[in-house]
Amino acid sequence: MSVTEGRDVRGQVLVCGASVPALPELDGLAVHRVGERPGKDEVDPLLDADPLIVAGTDADLAAVVLRLLRKEKLATTRVGFVPSDPRSEVAALWGLPTDPARALALATRGEVDPVPLLRDDNGGVLVGRGTFGAIRGVAYCDDEVALRGTARSIEVSPDGEGGPGMTVRIVKGLLFKRPVTLAGRAFQLGCIPAQPVSDGVPFPRAVTKWTWYRHTEDLRLIRGLA
Repeated sequence: MSVTEGRDVRGQVLVCGASVPALPELDGLAVHRVGERPGKDEVDPLLDADPLIVAGTDADLAAVVLRLLRKEKLATTRVGFVPSDPRSEVAALWGLPTDPARALALATRGEVDPVPLLRDDNGGVLVGRGTFGAIRGVAYCDDEVALRGTARSIEVSPDGEGGPGMTVRIVKGLLFKRPVTLAGRAFQLGCIPAQPVSDGVPFPRAVTKWTWYRHTEDLRLIRGLA
């Protein structure tokens, strides 16, 4: 049985990079091959599609979502995701299939279930997980002190439990692990120079301050059952 039987399929698939497994051919679904983490020249001409389905890594999805944000199309575009990596943080967070055929079927037939979208103060977005390694500094989650001193690691992700929008997990201490989990709308860090990683992509340079915060609009992610 075709995954589209009994229902017309419309929209576009952006196949990002060369690592995406072969996808089933679906009538009515246009496929465009673009580079890894595609930029505005490749993505912007395709942003009128609805739904817009991204096949690639979490970083590829973030790159496309960033263009939707910049062009003010988040509120009007349904976004599907076909992970090319079975270890996708986005898939794990929102319960998406990692099998390409199942993921594409959900993206074409599923329902929108809006999810929090995080941004940073350097113009990027975060759709899966952001991290810092070993670090020394002071951090706040909203108005609460999240860190004062050293930490083995910091992890930030959209809140999958229906909370204020963001989950922060800090493993404090360099010798003894003391994990702390917080929820809020913003995470602010001041530190000795350290390099953040967003959706698997290291920031180009070390920073002494960094902020992740919930965007005012959610991502209209297709993840509900048809």
